Amino acid sequence: MTISLRMSKEDTELVKKYAAIKGVSVSDLLRQTIMERIEDEYDLKCYKEAMAEYEQDPVTYSLDEVEKEIMRD
Repeated sequence: MTISLRMSKEDTELVKKYAAIKGVSVSDLLRQTIMERIEDEYDLKCYKEAMAEYEQDPVTYSLDEVEKEIMRD
């Protein structure tokens, strides 16, 4: 799939130079950056959901407790 992106000349040059410094193509740089942004936002969403669940029932377990529970099953 091809996606077009309009950028000013200054922004384009900055992106090209940054990609060159990183040793990747502009396409790879943009792809990686977009995917990292999506992952970061998803991680934040999961964190907020987990914190809301924890606030409703603030129970925690130690690693030993979790291991014992797993070994029982």
